[in-house]
This record gives sequence, structure tokens and C-alpha cells, in this order.
Amino acid sequence: AVMLLVMTATPLAMQICGQPIAAAATVIQWHVLGMFAPSFFTGNLIRRFGVLTIMTSGVALLLGHVAIALSGIEYLHFLSGLILLGVGWNFLFVGGTTLLTDAYRPSERAKVQATHDFLMYIAISIATFSSGSLLSAFGWRAVNLAVLPMLGIALLMIVVLGVKQQRERQNPKAGLSPPTP
Repeated sequence: AVMLLVMTATPLAMQICGQPIAAAATVIQWHVLGMFAPSFFTGNLIRRFGVLTIMTSGVALLLGHVAIALSGIEYLHFLSGLILLGVGWNFLFVGGTTLLTDAYRPSERAKVQATHDFLMYIAISIATFSSGSLLSAFGWRAVNLAVLPMLGIALLMIVVLGVKQQRERQNPKAGLSPPTP
């Protein structure tokens, strides 16, 4: 949702800021490359550093995008910010997918995947459809500030999961229910 909220508004914001449409097309092309090119190595990064570390890096990259976007409206601000947005999205999406595959039993796979996809598409639809209105009513700065609460929630969830996993490693029986008499 964070990525789509910003990406959808970017070409319009660039036009409002006086950038030519060709520049917006180039920015989106590099953004899409940032979204998908890392997929060749994101899995290896997850295996090497852990899924939560890569997801935290994804949040950091998205925060980097926000910092760049808030620092100016020149072509390089849009270009570098949107590349970070793409790579950050990739790290979070691949990481989240990795976590999802560990969250259910094989018999639950279809229902869990369907529920995930349904909720994800609701979130991205809301973000996509609200992007233009947010940009029109409040401007490019507001679009980028609007993603901060979502990034904060994502980071909080990563930290909570990390603490839970660490506790389970330290005390493997902690997650088990006490025996019934």
C-alpha cells in the first residue's frame, strides 16, 4: 500500500512540479526496475541475514525514500526516491511472502493465501484510489508523510515478531500450553 500510494501519485506530482512527462516515464521505469531486479538476490539475502533483517532494511529504504521526497522536487529527488521505494518494497514483499509461507500448515495453505491476497488487494486498492485525491487536496509532501504511520506499524510488527522469535529460541517450551490433568 505504501509503494502504490506513492508510485501512483508520482507522475502527477512530477507534472505539478514542472517535470516533463518523459521524465516521469523514466522515473517509473527505474522504479519498476528497483521493484523487481532485486528479486534475483533477495532470497539469498534473506537466507544469509534473516527475513526480519531484510524486512527492516526494506522499511529503512522506504524511510529513505520519504526523506529524499521531502527534501526536494527536482528530477533526481523523484528518481532516487522512487528507486529506493522499489527496492524497499521488494525487500518487504519478498520477506512478507517468506513469513507467510511459514505461518500455516499445509492443509491451511489455500485459505491463508486467499485471505492474505484479499486483504492485500483491499489495502492496495484503497491506497491507489486515494493517492490522487490526497495529492490534489494536500500535495506531494502530504502523500509522503501519509506513509509514515504505515511504515511505523510495519516496523513495530517486525520488532514484535523478532522479540517473540527470540523468546521462543531461548525457551522453546514457552509457546506450548500446559498439560491438561
